[in-house]
Order: sequence, then structure tokens, then C-alpha cells
Amino acid sequence: MSFYLKAQTDSTKIKSYADQVMIRVNLDTNIENYTFSEGGEDNLKQTILAINNKTKASFSVDYKIISATLSFAPRFFPGNNDNERKGNSSYTDFRFRFFPERFVQTVYYKNVKGFYIENMQDLLPGWQEDRDSYIQFPDLRVQTFGGSTAYILKKGFSLKSLYTQGEWQKNSIGSWVPFLDYDFTIFRNTINGLKSKEYQYNFGANIGYFYNWVIAEKVSVAPYLTVGLGGKLTSFKDTLENGSKGPKQNEQYLTVKGSGGLRIGYNSDRFLFGGMLNFNATAYNEKENSTVENNNTYGLLYIGYRFPPPKVVKRNYDKIKKKIPIL
Repeated sequence: MSFYLKAQTDSTKIKSYADQVMIRVNLDTNIENYTFSEGGEDNLKQTILAINNKTKASFSVDYKIISATLSFAPRFFPGNNDNERKGNSSYTDFRFRFFPERFVQTVYYKNVKGFYIENMQDLLPGWQEDRDSYIQFPDLRVQTFGGSTAYILKKGFSLKSLYTQGEWQKNSIGSWVPFLDYDFTIFRNTINGLKSKEYQYNFGANIGYFYNWVIAEKVSVAPYLTVGLGGKLTSFKDTLENGSKGPKQNEQYLTVKGSGGLRIGYNSDRFLFGGMLNFNATAYNEKENSTVENNNTYGLLYIGYRFPPPKVVKRNYDKIKKKIPIL
């Protein structure tokens, strides 16, 4: 679920739809995995952990400063229900954004559970996809509480048109956007009754370039690319075979980050639709000749409709705004 707070806009360059209710449906091919690499180029060995959820649905309702989105992975979608061979996976995502002036503040929560080894053919010679099962980690759970703080350097550029389609950029324009990101992640797993837990504290400084290219009155193309450096602090503890707690292991790593994407969208005062292709990648060297990567690549299709707010919604919102002027 996502919530967005929206500030005043430059009406000469940006068209705002804050006075309309917008409903939107998204479908995306979320692919989240962790890649563990060992060895050099001549003897590289990789283990890829993935989730058994390939398609996610999102439902959104926008009005004024608030945009609420609920995202989940329905089991009846193709690619989400091969539980016998890949195990059961779950995925949820909750985000909160607000846009004071040219700042963009994001807070989010993500919960992923149930992984399997995706590249079994690389690990077990003779393994066949249409016959054999995957090695599963049904109790592996990853919870992330995070956020980011960004600043739009170019006045009149709308990141909201990319995030929520709650605005429309009238003319082609781009901007550099520096931002800080930070999160607290908890890894939990149970294997043969033995529990393990790892805490990760991640932070980074990034710079990205975003561009809104208006190729027609109602059509735009919006590419973006970001890079960054950061740090990772980890604390790991597991349960020994005798039932006692193992020693705590603390580590520090330097991380390299990157993301990018492309959105193509059609917009009118009532209907809107479009598609996106995005990727996010983070990598760090766990030890010599050993690298861990967290990759998230997905395509997204969205369709939405705007309409005047029902009188009861507008009346109650106006009452609340009198008590809370920031709304």
C-alpha cells in the first residue's frame, strides 16, 4: 500500500489533477533475486535465489494530496503458483511519499517470503526443469523498512508524473536528482529446526538524471538512470546444533548501486495508460572472489481513470483541511 502527499505545482509547466479522484490498476512482472558469486572468471560459480512470484497486481486510488496503492502477488496468476516444484512465495509492498516543494521523501515497507534456487542446472548436472524440483527455502523471509530523500535540481520538473501520474508534464524537460537512501533489513530463516537471523543497515548517496520527453500533446517518454555508492553493516547470529546461540558476527561492506528505467504513457483528463521497464541492482564484495547481488527487474502496465470526487468525499476532505491546513 502506498500513500503520497503532493505540494503546489507550477501550472505553466505542469498540469495537476489533485482535484480529481483517480483509480489505477497496475500489473508488473516483479523479479526479485539474490545472486551469490564465488571464484574468478575461469571458475565462476553462482547461486541464484528467487521468489515464486512473477506477476504482481496493484490497485490505487488518488485524491488531492493522497495516493493509496495496495500491491500483492495473486496466486492464480501464471508464474505465481508452481508451488510443488518451487515452493510458496509471498510479496507485499507498502510505500509513503510526499513532495514538499522540490523535495521528495519516501518511506516504505517490503516483505518477501519463500525462495528457491533458480539455477539448478548449473549446480546439479543432469537436473531437468520439466522433471525435477528446485531446492526450496520456504522459511526464508526478508523484511525491509526503508526510505529515501531526494531533491529536484530543475524547477518545473515533475517526478510526480512518473511516480503516480497525478500530474502531467506539459513540455519536455529533464533534471538531475541527487538522493540519499537508507534501510533496515531483517533476514530470517529456519533449516532443519535451526533458526538464523541477520540484520542489515544500508545507506547510500546517489545521483540520477530523469527526463520527461513530451512527444505529443498526450504522449510522453520518460527515461531515467541513477548510480550510487553506499555502505552495509551486518549482524548475523544463528542457532547451533546443540540448541545454543552462536556467536554474533558483525561485518561492514562497500556497496555499489544502480537503477534505470523507461516509461511510455498516454494521458487525457479522464483516461491514462502506459508501460514501464525498470531495474534496480545492488552489489558488494562479501569476501575476496565472493560477490552478493540483489537484483530487481520488472516491466509494468497501468491503466487509470479520473473523475470528479463524490460530494461526500469532497465535503469531508474540506472539513479535515480546515483543521489540518497542510492538506
